[in-house]
Amino acid sequence: MESHEVLKSAFKETSPKVIASELGVSLSLVYKWAQEQSELGSGSRNPIDRLVNIFELTNDHGIIEHLAERCGGYFVRNPESHCQKGFQYLPATNEIVSQFSHLLTRISAAAIDNSITCDEAAEIRKVWDQLKGYAEGFVRCCEEGDFEIMDERTEPATPTPEEPRRTLY
Repeated sequence: MESHEVLKSAFKETSPKVIASELGVSLSLVYKWAQEQSELGSGSRNPIDRLVNIFELTNDHGIIEHLAERCGGYFVRNPESHCQKGFQYLPATNEIVSQFSHLLTRISAAAIDNSITCDEAAEIRKVWDQLKGYAEGFVRCCEEGDFEIMDERTEPATPTPEEPRRTLY
């Protein structure tokens, strides 16, 4: 979604007149923020575009982190995609479950004495952020992945007679 579309959607819930008044800008400028910029003169560089530009010029994630915090959130960068053809879905899924288990283990260990210290909370945050990053990487690989390999397998694989059958436990 483009920034002008985000603003246009936000203006359905909040009056542009109130926004203009609170920001000390003209109502027409606020309306222009919600229009796509074109060579014909419609639209205007909006505050979202300006913030993105400031971030790109400084490459300082503190700007985004501050904005997320002010909005009641927490910023976690998406990992770079290293997806390759033949992406192994099952091992990656198992890794997500394993990392989630690690998070629950950290939480349980911290809460065993019915309190969580600042250091324990920081460790829980670190593990949680790692899990979110890994899960995002998995989703990106799914989006970019090699789904044809999955479609080629119409029947479940059966072990060959030479190979012993393995159980999951």
